[in-house]
Amino acid sequence: MAAITMQSEHIFLRISPCRIWYLKFILEGYDGVAVLSTIDSLTGLVLLRFPPDQRKTLLTLLAHLAPHVRKGV
Repeated sequence: MAAITMQSEHIFLRISPCRIWYLKFILEGYDGVAVLSTIDSLTGLVLLRFPPDQRKTLLTLLAHLAPHVRKGV
């Protein structure tokens, strides 16, 4: 039996702590684009894991969402 391995990439972001829920909600709507894990809820440090073929979609989405989740908002 062959083992199936999934390749993934990751990005760390620091966003406004009060907007973590918002980014998580948006990413869940884009099923399969990325999974958000909170690293530090006080400082807004999050980890996004995503399949390599979703990189362009994720980066485009993050560029559009940046004004709504950036630190200091």
